[in-house]
Amino acid sequence: MNINDFETSYRDAMAEALNELQSAVLLLEQLQRKIYTIGNSVQNINENMEEFINKEKMK
Repeated sequence: MNINDFETSYRDAMAEALNELQSAVLLLEQLQRKIYTIGNSVQNINENMEEFINKEKMK
């Protein structure tokens, strides 16, 4: 392998690695948003359940 082939191989590998890293970062952001959304849903369910339990206890 000559220096030009090595350089091309290196640049291609680096570009692929950077693209994979960018994809992983984007997926991580989507996952963080999904976790936040699920957390809010769980909190809302909990608040509704607490309200319901308190109302039932007052009957």
